[in-house]
Amino acid sequence: MAKNPFSAKMASVNPFNLSDSEEEADRRPNETIDTQKSPSDGAPGPSPGNPFSPPADTEPRTLLLSSNRTSPSGEGSGSGSTAATSAMAATAETRISVDGIAAQLIRDQYILTALEFHTELLEAGRELPRLRDYFSNPGNFERQSGTPPAKDQVLGPGGPMHRAGSISTLDSLDFARYSDDGNRESDERVAVLEFELRKAKETIQALRANLTQAAESEGPSQERKNFKSSPEIQESIRPLEKRALNFLVNEYLLKNECKLSSITFSDENDDQDFELWDDVGLNTPKPPDLLMLYRNCGAPLPSPRDMVNVSVGVEFADLPGNCTAQEPPKKLDLSHQQQKEVIQELEYQISLLNNEKQSLAEQMKKLQSEIQTLKRTVSSPLPATLDMGSHHTSNTAASSSSITTTTNTTSSTNPLSVSSTDNNQYLDIRGVSEPETVTHPQSLNTLKSRPPVQFAQPNRKLSPAFQQALLSFCRTCSDSRLGAEVSRIADSEESVLLMLGRCLPHIVPNVLLAKREELIPLILCTACLHPEPKERDQLLHILFNLIKRPDDEQRQMILTGCVAFARHVGPTRVEAELLPQCWEQINHKYPERRLLVAESCGALAPYLPKEIRSSLVLSMLQQMLAEDKADMVREAVIKSLGIIMGYIDDSDKYSQGFELMLLSLGDPSERVVGAVHQVFIPAFAAWTTELGTLQSSLIPSLLARIEKLLMQGEHVLDEHKLHMFLSGLQSLIPPLFAVVLQNAPFTSRAKLNGEIPTIEVTRFPRPASPLQDVATIIGSREMLSALLLLYDYQLEHEGTTGWDSLLWVVNQLLPQLIEIVGRINVTSSTCVHEFSRFFWRLCRTFGKIFTNTKVKPQFQEILRLSEENVDTSTGNDILTKATVPIYATGVLTCYNQDEDRKLLVGFLEDVMTTLSLSHAPLDSLKAAFVELGANPVYHELLLTVLWYGVVHTSALVRCTAARMFELVLRGMSEALVDRRAAPALITLCSGPEFSVRISTIPAFGTIMETVTQKELLERVKMQLASFLEDPQYQDQHSLHMEIIRTFGRVGPNAEPRFRDEFVLPHLHKLALANNSQAVESKRIDIATQLFEAYSALSCCFISEEVMVNHFLPGLRCLRADMEQLSPEHEVILSSMIKECEIKVENRGMADAQGSMSIASSLVGEDAKTKFLSKMGQLTTSGAMLANVFQRKK
Repeated sequence: MAKNPFSAKMASVNPFNLSDSEEEADRRPNETIDTQKSPSDGAPGPSPGNPFSPPADTEPRTLLLSSNRTSPSGEGSGSGSTAATSAMAATAETRISVDGIAAQLIRDQYILTALEFHTELLEAGRELPRLRDYFSNPGNFERQSGTPPAKDQVLGPGGPMHRAGSISTLDSLDFARYSDDGNRESDERVAVLEFELRKAKETIQALRANLTQAAESEGPSQERKNFKSSPEIQESIRPLEKRALNFLVNEYLLKNECKLSSITFSDENDDQDFELWDDVGLNTPKPPDLLMLYRNCGAPLPSPRDMVNVSVGVEFADLPGNCTAQEPPKKLDLSHQQQKEVIQELEYQISLLNNEKQSLAEQMKKLQSEIQTLKRTVSSPLPATLDMGSHHTSNTAASSSSITTTTNTTSSTNPLSVSSTDNNQYLDIRGVSEPETVTHPQSLNTLKSRPPVQFAQPNRKLSPAFQQALLSFCRTCSDSRLGAEVSRIADSEESVLLMLGRCLPHIVPNVLLAKREELIPLILCTACLHPEPKERDQLLHILFNLIKRPDDEQRQMILTGCVAFARHVGPTRVEAELLPQCWEQINHKYPERRLLVAESCGALAPYLPKEIRSSLVLSMLQQMLAEDKADMVREAVIKSLGIIMGYIDDSDKYSQGFELMLLSLGDPSERVVGAVHQVFIPAFAAWTTELGTLQSSLIPSLLARIEKLLMQGEHVLDEHKLHMFLSGLQSLIPPLFAVVLQNAPFTSRAKLNGEIPTIEVTRFPRPASPLQDVATIIGSREMLSALLLLYDYQLEHEGTTGWDSLLWVVNQLLPQLIEIVGRINVTSSTCVHEFSRFFWRLCRTFGKIFTNTKVKPQFQEILRLSEENVDTSTGNDILTKATVPIYATGVLTCYNQDEDRKLLVGFLEDVMTTLSLSHAPLDSLKAAFVELGANPVYHELLLTVLWYGVVHTSALVRCTAARMFELVLRGMSEALVDRRAAPALITLCSGPEFSVRISTIPAFGTIMETVTQKELLERVKMQLASFLEDPQYQDQHSLHMEIIRTFGRVGPNAEPRFRDEFVLPHLHKLALANNSQAVESKRIDIATQLFEAYSALSCCFISEEVMVNHFLPGLRCLRADMEQLSPEHEVILSSMIKECEIKVENRGMADAQGSMSIASSLVGEDAKTKFLSKMGQLTTSGAMLANVFQRKK
């Protein structure tokens, strides 16, 4: 075989090595483009010495560019090519211009060759105006006559050309109109639109080129020259280079299953779109991936401007050496220049082959995954074409494509069988292109172990072509996606998984939303066992997006599947495959989807790597807790955070957990706070117990915040924050008691042998959740029972020596709590209630022995019941603080046995006596009575205490008892009021002291407000009437003040009859009497109280009679007082009087209208009766019925 002259010339000159680099620009400053035109027709023609220009009297037979893409050695070239090559070799010094070659191709009607030449020039960045104008003009491809063009002129030897899809090809040429059916005129608008589209695409491409050049030239040229002249100085990275490297790094992370790292990297470079290469630099060719760059780092790579798309299929061996030059060659040393160009060209071809090899390897991977599904055996041998093609698999792309084509043909043309040697053939190919790929020996062994399927062959002599044509009439279809899946039956586990991975994405959208959870097992099994990571990722994405808004049951099924998936695949795949799905939906617009994410984080926590559990997952949940607006989502976040706290082992995360606890306790939603107490705090306390910081850090931190809050809120206390901290402290009582038991001196002696008594149901307070149950914290109820026996024995007989955990509670926790209690505001019922509940739970949890021996003595030491302890002048006023009600309601009520009740009664009696005799404020005693009175269990006990005050010898104590009745009567049963409270009040009224009688008035008012028993109300009414009508009380100013105040308080809620017949008439009398009061101070006091009472009663419904006779006269009397004493009140009273008068007038008008309407209704009823009676006298005759409506004459 003769040596191809193209090879020699190709080695000397690289036709595409037309670089725009600055070095070549410096070497060739005066280069020009030589373009010539033919003088005959104006078309571009070749240069005078162009050997490619054919004679004028001959038809063009030789293509300038060889169309043989599979023969780099030059085999198959025509004689014309050889002659042309010889002519070029003879004139090596003359270089043909690119414009001349284009003109020659257009003249000789080599349209496709010219189109490919135009494309290659565009790829190289050397657009030629002649070719651009030619292919942009649709008139060059329109025929005026209806006859189609000659085959050798346009269509070429291969028949009609197919419509191309490139933006730089014959988009506007529609060859479908030149059919054998006749002339079919096409729509002219289509051609116009295609032309406009092509123009727009060219404009976009030009803009991309300009943007790329601007990005590349962003740095100063002089600075780049300095860097190039000094290699030791590293040039700073340019923006285009940075974006390209970022894209390659992100691509590498995704290919190697580093999805979380890719997400982080994308967030750090949020100004770049990693989905689109054009975002790096418009019209910039994409380099190989990082792996290829690393493998080829020792060899020089071509510059990006020299690179072209592999899909163009350029073979440089088919091109003449000088065909693309645009200027005369330089006068240089040819031998040195040729060697340099040869080396450069070879390196460039090597890079192209490497890229091509990479793309083929990826194709082979895809083919290999499909071949694994073909496990059916056949008896027919492999066709010879496949064997022939297999020898060239590693040479060129053409040989590999021939193998693929042959194999596909073999599979489709044989309807009865598929060659069993296809797998071996593809395995061999895969071994050549991808030696790292691991095959599946189990699947191959399964395939080999199965016997071949035999079919009975008919004794016929039909040709295979005829048999195939005959079978084509069967109504089978394997061309579509579904047909291809149906036509091949999976015969192994892996084949089934591959089939499910392909089919499930098409099945899911067509299943009803209400039934999609039935697909969860199928999706999970496929995702667990599928060999392809991309398919697994797609299936898990389908799982999390399976239902638009999943309800509780559907979410539960999905979570169950996720847990099963995690158990099966292990922590690595859970991190790489499941967590990204959660991250993607963390900000989904539907709360049900965000709820699924929050629940998934908790469900997957036991199956994640511990580093991810304490970093990424914790951060995700913290973000959702702070940002999500849905209560149910934050509730699920709290529960998942609790699960995380149960598995975290990084002690550095303690402070973050504490802040999360405070943040969640302050949540405005009650369900979120409930989840904190039920799940998060018990789990966090269990972790702090292991760390040893429950007593040393967690509880003291909450106490410090409570103290700081009390110091800041001396005037206005933030009761919400106090409740938040105190409730968190209350939830820590069960784990604190568990720590005391687990670190006791007797813990090692606890045994489960023998009979262990059961724990009483009321031994511990009812826990908010199983996690707050002491038995759950300890491990079992049996172990807790054994420890409780030893605990009570130790406290009662052996003491607390060496018991550090309990000594901390006794010596540090209790004194600090008692000190805090003494600083809260006793008038704040909320604070008193919160601390009472806390001490009640603390005492009930630690037991009766602990309460009697450790808690009560510390309170009793402070609450020394003597008059010295209420001397406010010396600052010793502990009995007036909140310590009294909290000790009474939080400690003394923990146990309800007789001795406990006697102790509570005695303490309240002593406090009442001491405060009364000391003339001290009664706020602490009132707070205790209010807190105890809220529970009906203690009503009898409180009445016992009050009876002690009723029969006390001191009038001060009796006054205090009378005032306490007002607090106790609310919520008390009427029978108890009638049987014990009312007689005690009447007994107090019978005493000689007016102060005691006056003190009973509020209690009588409360009875009138809350009781409905008539007999009891009459008794109270008689007692109040005696206060108002008895002459001995006429000058009792304080009594009148108390009665008016009581009427204003109970009047709006009292029985209307009592209000109209008793309250308002007596208020009128008091107002009238006050007009003649001589003492101005008493007059203003009474007037002020009357103003408050009338203001409260003005909102009630008052009958017209009472309004006219008592309410309005009383207001006028009061106005008379206020005119002299308080003008600002007089204005208000005048407006009140005016409104009442308007009400009376309107009510009178309404009554008049009502009477008129009643009269008219009566007249109407009378007329209706007469009419119906008249109708009843008629017969059914129509004529007689008509006579009824005739006017009388």
